[in-house]
Amino acid sequence: MRDRIVPGLKKTLQGFFALLPVVLGMLLFTSLAMSLFAGQITGALFGHGVLLDTLIGASIGSVALGHPSASYILGGEFLAAGVGLEAVTAFLVTWVTVGITHLPAESLLLGQRFAVLRNVIAFVSALAIAWLVPLTLRMLS
Repeated sequence: MRDRIVPGLKKTLQGFFALLPVVLGMLLFTSLAMSLFAGQITGALFGHGVLLDTLIGASIGSVALGHPSASYILGGEFLAAGVGLEAVTAFLVTWVTVGITHLPAESLLLGQRFAVLRNVIAFVSALAIAWLVPLTLRMLS
């Protein structure tokens, strides 16, 4: 068993270290872009009430394409800029679960009906999660 674990672990570490510069570069670039443009983005898009801001956050997350770890940086910048927790949560969840931009590829691989249904369910679930997170935090505090 050890003869399979050690090579697998070595291969995993090699892949991790090969990917590390790309991930760090992406995170640094995202942080730089958000620190430069966060005020303009948040001022122009958000600030229209909880319901509309949540829908806007979910819509942006659905079409945005990026690495899930970058979404936490963007979410933190949005919170720091005064965007509501509901909108930020909707953005984070849809960024990771909804993929409008790769819907054509997903449709080819998994079938159009399945891909569309999965994205619709993920979008609706993200909205529910976005409204339940602040409610849960209020109940716990």
